[in-house]
Amino acid sequence: MSTTTETTLPGAEAGTNAAGMAGQRLLTGKVVSTKMDKTIAVSVERLVKHPTYGKYIRRTTKLLAHDANNECKEGDTVSIKPCRPLSRRKSWMLVRVVERARAIVKGPA
Repeated sequence: MSTTTETTLPGAEAGTNAAGMAGQRLLTGKVVSTKMDKTIAVSVERLVKHPTYGKYIRRTTKLLAHDANNECKEGDTVSIKPCRPLSRRKSWMLVRVVERARAIVKGPA
């Protein structure tokens, strides 16, 4: 008589996140460069607490992400996820464009 018990990791039984992926790490940032082919540079901001003074400091990290369709423009807010290394510095992939950058309308000169 054998009994089978299933074990799951804590938190693993919960559903998926907003992008439909279970357990994936999603980062949200702003596109700062689209000068490369199928690659975007994304600036991701985070808040870090200063060890002595306790004030929160804004830190930015610039990551290169794969944009297969060249659909992003500078200023877009995007979500990216980690993937296998595609080049020396590029190991992130575009998940979706969260918000498009608004076009700047110039008035009469």
